Amino acid sequence: MKIFAITLCLMFISSAFAQTKGNVRYEYKKFEKFDFEEIGVEGEAGSPGDISISPRLRKEFANKLPERKNFNKEMKKAIEGIR
Repeated sequence: MKIFAITLCLMFISSAFAQTKGNVRYEYKKFEKFDFEEIGVEGEAGSPGDISISPRLRKEFANKLPERKNFNKEMKKAIEGIR
């Protein structure tokens, strides 16, 4: 009996999909107007209670690039490249 019910359901499902094989064309709205003045919002304005953010531990990474005092040579090359 269960097998009969399952095959019957499968036949109905397959027939439903078989009918939608044609070209389906969807048309969407090209323009929709919203009037925000008509929308009423009810509620109470209040400040939230105690909001606290616990500080997370931040890991500091060592800079593997050598520290430079100035970049005058590189800036001069960049200016010469613009001219």
